[in-house]
Amino acid sequence: MEPAVIGARLASSIVGPLIRKLFVAEGAGAGLVDRPVRVSHLVSFRGEKRTLSDKDLHKISEELVKRAAHSTGVEERLPSFEKQAVIHAVTDSLRSLGTLDMDDVQAVHLGHLRLSQHLRAQNRTATLGLSQDAVALHAGVLDTACLHILNFFTQRSTFVPRTLLEQSRGIEELTRKIDSLITRSPSPADGPFEEHYSDYIAAKHGKLSIFGLDLSGAPESWLLDVAYLRLGAAADALSATPTVVPADHVLAGRNRVLLRGVAGSGKTTLVQWLAVSTAKRSLDEQLLYLYGLVPFVLPLRTLTRGGAPLPTPDRFLSAVDCPIAGSQPHGWIDRVLRAGRGLVLIDGIDEIPEDDRNAARHWLRELLSAYPDNRWLVTSRPSAVRERWLTDDDFAELDLAPMNRDNIAEFIQRWHKAAGISDQYASDLLRAVRAQQDLSRLAINPLMCGLICALHQDRRGYLPQGRKEIYDAALSMLLFRRDRERGVHKCGPIHISEAEHIQLIQKLAYWMIRNGRSEMNRTDAVELLGHVLPAMPKVAEQGTPEAVYRHLLVRSGLLREPSADSMDFVHRTFQDYLGAKAAVEGLDFDFLIANAHLDQWEDVIRMAVAHARPTERTYLLNGLIRREDTSRQSLDRLHLLAAACLEHATELAPSVRAEVQERAAALIPPRSADQARALAEVGPVVLELLTGPRELPPRPATPDPYASDEQKAEALAAEDAHRAVADEAYFTVLTATQIATYAAIEVLALYRNHPDLRVRNELAQAWNRYDTDLYGQEVIAHLADEGLYFPVSNLRELRALHSFGGRSRIKITGELTVDEFVAGCPSQRLTHLWVEADMGPTWDWLTLFPKLCELTIETLLPSIDLSTLERVRSLLTLRVPEDAVLVGAHLLPESTKVVRGIGANPG
Repeated sequence: MEPAVIGARLASSIVGPLIRKLFVAEGAGAGLVDRPVRVSHLVSFRGEKRTLSDKDLHKISEELVKRAAHSTGVEERLPSFEKQAVIHAVTDSLRSLGTLDMDDVQAVHLGHLRLSQHLRAQNRTATLGLSQDAVALHAGVLDTACLHILNFFTQRSTFVPRTLLEQSRGIEELTRKIDSLITRSPSPADGPFEEHYSDYIAAKHGKLSIFGLDLSGAPESWLLDVAYLRLGAAADALSATPTVVPADHVLAGRNRVLLRGVAGSGKTTLVQWLAVSTAKRSLDEQLLYLYGLVPFVLPLRTLTRGGAPLPTPDRFLSAVDCPIAGSQPHGWIDRVLRAGRGLVLIDGIDEIPEDDRNAARHWLRELLSAYPDNRWLVTSRPSAVRERWLTDDDFAELDLAPMNRDNIAEFIQRWHKAAGISDQYASDLLRAVRAQQDLSRLAINPLMCGLICALHQDRRGYLPQGRKEIYDAALSMLLFRRDRERGVHKCGPIHISEAEHIQLIQKLAYWMIRNGRSEMNRTDAVELLGHVLPAMPKVAEQGTPEAVYRHLLVRSGLLREPSADSMDFVHRTFQDYLGAKAAVEGLDFDFLIANAHLDQWEDVIRMAVAHARPTERTYLLNGLIRREDTSRQSLDRLHLLAAACLEHATELAPSVRAEVQERAAALIPPRSADQARALAEVGPVVLELLTGPRELPPRPATPDPYASDEQKAEALAAEDAHRAVADEAYFTVLTATQIATYAAIEVLALYRNHPDLRVRNELAQAWNRYDTDLYGQEVIAHLADEGLYFPVSNLRELRALHSFGGRSRIKITGELTVDEFVAGCPSQRLTHLWVEADMGPTWDWLTLFPKLCELTIETLLPSIDLSTLERVRSLLTLRVPEDAVLVGAHLLPESTKVVRGIGANPG
């Protein structure tokens, strides 16, 4: 039990009256004056006029300890002698207040946690020999007592109100937050089970499979704490300046989020990270918004296994095969969700059949109606659900951003370190990825980046070029070289060649695709193998279908059993790839074309084009663009899908290629975020179809209130025309920035002089996806800085910006030291600064920027110390988060206005 958790169970109404008894009452004879007073002079249990006896002091300690022990469930685990020892220890610590050589002002400056540590340090032997629970109970009770002691000081009428007003407010805010956390605390009866459940979640989801890490004696999985890579999520596509936030902060300030991401982009890893971070309760300051919540990881592929109906909350745990589901207290989940303590993580809307998604949305809405006050995250591939699919249910919709150059470099370095491989391999691979455009475009998500790392090591530096070639090489590595590298030779009675492995597994994959499944019942898999094996006598004679299934599961590295009676692929990408191979070998092109409008078939179609022979490709692509039995919207998707397939068509009749490109060109420019995403999926070929910006029609002047209806209608039409052209430009840029190749820079440079702030903001945000100097010279250097914050994520970008003469508005988004920023930013140019990264606790370095008039501090920390801004006399506006506790704000210059709340474009 963490001390902070103990504090969260003790309400102010209980602790406050007990703490007040420790101090003398205000009034005549109390010796109180309007200046700081020594704490030792305020206590009521010392001196000639003491009003609190030693026995009374002991009773106060006893009451605090008993209530804390009972409310946290620790009481049942602590023997009576330990509880008595904790009571004595708390009494001794409180008695130390009478010997403190500090005044009340110093105590408040110290803060309640450091005061508690100071008091405990006065008698370190008090808890010697006690259990961890007893030590934590002592620390938690004392932390809470010190919070209320400082609150008591700040409420005294003689307590120097002018100098410590902000500190007083901060202390009061902390007590309110402590009270609010009580609602996030389980009842004593539920506490032990919740701790057991938290341990289970941390263990189950605390590791991550990374392809290729099991080669050369490296571990088969990666600790999530080491593997997790913080990516970005793009939000508010239609706002004045869309923003990118850290993906694990998407629920900070938002209770409901639909997060889209392509296959392998890290959606499930993010779900694991949020679940484990919440379960461990050892949250860093950036994730405090998860404190006290209970995570429920609900993969839809598992919930709907075998056609099962989506579960009611009481069946959440059993539906995901949680082994401790049977021991949950009756009504526990209902109590958690009614209290608003749930973190509901619904993973993979795209992994259930399209016909079932409306039923899933209805199920979700029923849950939201019954339990509205929880936090909800729903993940999906981009094309699985239309734009604003959950907007009516108050869901914010964000897109998981691709890995940028720095993310890729960090991933490659971590992978090689985890695998115990020479740094030289990491350096060589990083150079190759940056030099080869095709390779750098493939490495933009964790799945593909992991595959590339593994193949580079496995093939001693040789890398295949295209996506199909990478998958072919990965399958070879996983099916054959994996065992050889691990020293597994002739293991067991069954010996199957690589080609035979692929033939068998692709049958399983295609069955799952045809039946709209992401998991397969184990008995169905064995039965299917039983039908296939007679055609493969060399394999059939080696064992039963059950034995062959077990061999594939253990040896292939592609299959796994998420439960005792089900099977799936380690990643959906391999299922789609092998299923497409089976469809092509079975000449099942008409079936592929008939299902191509379904989002679950998109990757299958692409890979089918890659596997097909030239005449087969022609048939398949012609079938896609000439289908007439579907809606206009679905037909548009088919035309874009056909265009996306071209990169896999190594040989294709020029007339077919030209017709496919012509159909896609009719959908350009894009007019929505969905269309932009779909175009980006087409790949680099779409860059040839994107054109430069149209001239913006003039915006109409503000209409005269006495204007005629006809004049008002004309003004409205002019405004709509202006907005439509601006939207085209923005969504075109949004498309191109998601294609991280040099060719994209040429397209983006066409928009560098565009006046729309959304366009310029998107161009600025994309900087870290491209070569710093080239993109800086072609795009960043030309962007008008009116209203635009230029993001700086590293020292290279800061130096490049400096070479362009600096900018008046800068947003610090990456790890820079104060010295680096001061040296790299022209002091006379900066007027607006937005700080998103950690720049340390003090702000006096801002005095070096004499024209700085606006500062935005974006942080998830509960409090911000503003005392060192006293000397920044130029500062006119300070923007801070809505709920942050401000310390030292009274020291700000009178001319500085504090604004709470940070929009997408402050200032």
